[in-house]
Amino acid sequence: MPNSFSIVPIPAFADNYLWLVHNDRKAWIVDPGEASPVLTALQRGHLELEGILLTHHHADHCGGVAELRAHFPGLTVYGPAAEAIPGTTHPLRAGDEISLTPLGLTLTVLEVPGHTLGHVAYLGQDCLFCGDTLFAAGCGRIFEGTPAQMFHSLAQLAALPDETAVYCAHEYTVSNLAFAARVDPHNPELQDWAREARAQRARGEPTLPSRIGRERRANPFLRSADAALTPALDHYLGHPVGTDPLTRFTVLRAWKNQC
Repeated sequence: MPNSFSIVPIPAFADNYLWLVHNDRKAWIVDPGEASPVLTALQRGHLELEGILLTHHHADHCGGVAELRAHFPGLTVYGPAAEAIPGTTHPLRAGDEISLTPLGLTLTVLEVPGHTLGHVAYLGQDCLFCGDTLFAAGCGRIFEGTPAQMFHSLAQLAALPDETAVYCAHEYTVSNLAFAARVDPHNPELQDWAREARAQRARGEPTLPSRIGRERRANPFLRSADAALTPALDHYLGHPVGTDPLTRFTVLRAWKNQC
């Protein structure tokens, strides 16, 4: 992680993380679903909020915007142009670049529809803020988009460098790994990761960020074409799943929805 800034999780609701990016003086917040834990963290750290990054319109990601803007008039609020999120001051599309001053962090906007139609992610300096698209060992539910959209969005993220840190928005790792182990029971990476994640949670620590390299090796939603998943998918369906990666991904997501 670059020395000019730190990234720390602020727990919210039952399992959300609001990511606070700061340099000990100024701060930005990613997906503030509620304002109170953000205000508490800012006060404790003697930080001044400069702006907000939004990935999509769900309330647990943007519900605190109005209150934060009331506390910090003139606050910059970046969000997806394809979603009408109240309080957004700078709508963004794929390829846009933003600078989080004075942190020295430049981020590129990625459009990653699937969970919602206008969902975006932010990428820069080996950091990925991906909201509810990619989770550690899992992926988001498909509420508005199509399986094909989510499949292609995840492929875009899977193509990032191995060392890219994945700052997703929920603490789902342990349950995602349990499902992944059902799909791919002989993957040693999954077994090691599950032990590590359970130990982290037992100590009250976050399991995030993950890394793209690990996701590519162990996340079944990034590996739908892998033959190692075929026995479990065939058993779930009751007939052969075939070899089409999108079909296999669609079956995986439907199966996970039932868990």
